[in-house]
Amino acid sequence: MLFLYNLVISIAGFFLKIVALFSPKIKLFIDGRKNVFSILEEKIKPTDKTIWFHSASLGEYEQGLPVIEKIKEKYPSYKIIVTFFSPSGYEVRKNNTVADVTIYLPLDTKSNAKKFLKLVHPELAFFIKYEFWLNYLKELEKSRIPTYLISGIFRDNQMFFKWYGGFYRKALNAFTYFFVQNESSKKKIEAIGFKNVIVSGDTRFDRVAAILERDNTVDFIEKFTNNAPTIVIGSSWPKDEALLAEYINQAPENVKFIIAPHNIKQEQISSLKSQITKSMVLFSEKDTVADLSHYNVFIIDTVGLLTKIYSYGTIAYVGGGFGNPGIHNILEPATFGIPIVIGPNYSNFAEAVELVKIGGCTVISNSIELKQNLDRLLLDENYLKEKSQICKSYIQDNKGATNSIMKIVL
Repeated sequence: MLFLYNLVISIAGFFLKIVALFSPKIKLFIDGRKNVFSILEEKIKPTDKTIWFHSASLGEYEQGLPVIEKIKEKYPSYKIIVTFFSPSGYEVRKNNTVADVTIYLPLDTKSNAKKFLKLVHPELAFFIKYEFWLNYLKELEKSRIPTYLISGIFRDNQMFFKWYGGFYRKALNAFTYFFVQNESSKKKIEAIGFKNVIVSGDTRFDRVAAILERDNTVDFIEKFTNNAPTIVIGSSWPKDEALLAEYINQAPENVKFIIAPHNIKQEQISSLKSQITKSMVLFSEKDTVADLSHYNVFIIDTVGLLTKIYSYGTIAYVGGGFGNPGIHNILEPATFGIPIVIGPNYSNFAEAVELVKIGGCTVISNSIELKQNLDRLLLDENYLKEKSQICKSYIQDNKGATNSIMKIVL
């Protein structure tokens, strides 16, 4: 089976080079890996002490960041190596300041894994949430490098739990500890023979709780909202926007809307603008406007501001719930104590399931339900405060995963 795995990886690498001729994202995936080894040779000396963190994409990187920061604080003389699998993670965080080297992870071939680990020679290795690359894990085990999974989630549909998944189960022997998010994951991994499992919780709660300790001021957002009730629409998709535009167009004049679409390509922004009849301004136009407070809708056609923008919200609508894989990050608005509204596709996100269950998050499936719920939140102050407190408490009550991990790792 391992032979077949390696064969599939090699074939995939070949075909991805062909697909890259037609896909900009795959081109980034391929081109970004061309100089990885030369970068490592340049930036890491054989005498350097290093610690390696791997994340699939942006969400996993943000999830692992509290641990990366604590490790960096504990081992200031070590070089931190961060690898990404996906361009959507690497391209956004390639210039982060917490890591000494940020690169793509070379494809999981035997030769790549050996060469990568020889150049990086980490004293500790961390995988965030998932992504179990068999050749890398095999080499880590052979080299006896302490290896940890942080904020892990295990589900029945994973290869480890299939009758034919023995070679995948064997790869898990590389892990010194599994730090998992919940009891369900602990039971699943224990059932296949692993006892080195600790329910530490989800490090994302530490990440978002820490947001409250920084300066979240955004001057131009403050001018726009001007203390008016504000609905922040984060990471919206066209299906979300079709419902929201209908609501925005008939909303009271004193209500402000900030929209940060998931896709900020020009055609997407143009489509969104065409659906809205209220006065609107784009982020890219803000410096040409005399008074932002005169507008009802602010469309954020850039990235990197949404987290701070949530701090100005009265209500948050988080997009993605009308498509696959589902909703985007609801923990960021929750940490500011903002009631959240989402679409119906959220069952794969444990935090959303829990927040819906305890009442901090409301699910809608059509324009009527959207209007009913947003209107009630805007008009019923006690209801708004109740939902707000639920969200705020949920974040505070689930902090602490990073400290649990660090007690074992250190």
